[in-house]
Amino acid sequence: MPAQLLKRGVVVAALLSITVVPAAAAPGGDPGSSGYNSDPASPGYTPGKASIPPPPAPRVDGGLPIGDADLTETRTNSALAPGVTLTKIVRGTTPADPDEIGTTTRGPWVVNVVTIDPALAQGRVQTSYGPDLARTEKTSALVKAAGAVVGTNASFFTFTANPTYPGEPVGLALSDGQLISEPTTSISEMSLLMDARSNQMSVQKVRWTGQIKNRDTAATLPLEFVNHPAVVPAACADLVDQTTCTTAGDVVLFTPHFAAKTPSGHGVEIVFDRLGCVVRTSTTRGSTITVSQFALQATGKDTNALLALTANGGCVDRSHLLTNDQGTPITLHRGLYGVVGRYRLTQGGAIVVPPGSGSFFARNPRTIAGTTADGKLMLATIDGRQTTSVGTTMDETAAVANALGLHESVNLDGGGSTTMARTDGTLINHPSGTNGAERYVGDAIVYYPTRP
Repeated sequence: MPAQLLKRGVVVAALLSITVVPAAAAPGGDPGSSGYNSDPASPGYTPGKASIPPPPAPRVDGGLPIGDADLTETRTNSALAPGVTLTKIVRGTTPADPDEIGTTTRGPWVVNVVTIDPALAQGRVQTSYGPDLARTEKTSALVKAAGAVVGTNASFFTFTANPTYPGEPVGLALSDGQLISEPTTSISEMSLLMDARSNQMSVQKVRWTGQIKNRDTAATLPLEFVNHPAVVPAACADLVDQTTCTTAGDVVLFTPHFAAKTPSGHGVEIVFDRLGCVVRTSTTRGSTITVSQFALQATGKDTNALLALTANGGCVDRSHLLTNDQGTPITLHRGLYGVVGRYRLTQGGAIVVPPGSGSFFARNPRTIAGTTADGKLMLATIDGRQTTSVGTTMDETAAVANALGLHESVNLDGGGSTTMARTDGTLINHPSGTNGAERYVGDAIVYYPTRP
């Protein structure tokens, strides 16, 4: 949904400070070539022979715990807005050999960190996904269009798996208290929840159930997805009349956030007004809904259940139950936003990322977010797949998050998606696309200059 805030003038302060972390007297080594030649998040990706460096050891000199101890590290701080600081960390000075990006212990690494102090900040953190959920946009365009001070890419999204709806989140999405994409059951999925009213963040394993209930008959129908294209059962793919199918299909809720038109195909679609009362029923899927309507679609034999639920017209109620790690219900309220990540990095001040192998756990550009023990919020990008910044493994990413003081943190979409941009759309980091080109992404986390 388009941001409604006008662009406000925010003056970027002059350089405040530069800190050089002294190099420790420790020899380094280079374990050799990684066979670095692939992009796990790009079209045409095929796994290479990437080996993963061992987990980094903690450091005592204040530097990032990645690479050899004798590397020079510089930190440059600048103010973006009251209570909002940008820190650029450069560790290592010599460009990497392209053949050793995946394993070198000499770096370099470039990390950009935005720190938001809720006690001083006058704005708010929330998400932006552009005109609708189904399309993709550049992070810089999302930040600029929103009139935000700064922002980063956020959720994992469908990307090339569905060219028609590439921006669809692969997991939880909340927008101003509304569920616009349900969490998956993947063990790796972790959600970042943001309260724009209080500028608080939390990393949660969110679970969901949803249902539709007829107000008159009290009959109910479970929901399987929210704003996710329904699938026609393979056994019934050629059946125009899906009510004759004997195989279970999908029941999906579509809200106006998804796109200008709901997905088309065989099945049943019922459109409701803002009060939940039937507007029209169709024996095929795909129609335009207004901002005050929602739709239910069904495929396979579930079409009969949906039609039965509203056989005599009437009105329905939608209900969602979201629970957190402890099984406690999450209250959906205005100002609550959420995006989907993969793997918790730190919890309770300790590194908790699981061991793993393969391209996802190897060195890549990374985007991370989380909170410090005293409640500050952080958004960070780590450039990668470049001779000027090699990226981090999952272990290295967690070590960086821990070194930055993130008490709770999550790994967001990375690879070619990793981007941080200013209010005018200029880039703060250097994406890994050809010549620094940005990837079009599903959504972004942005910092607006005012409170709700």
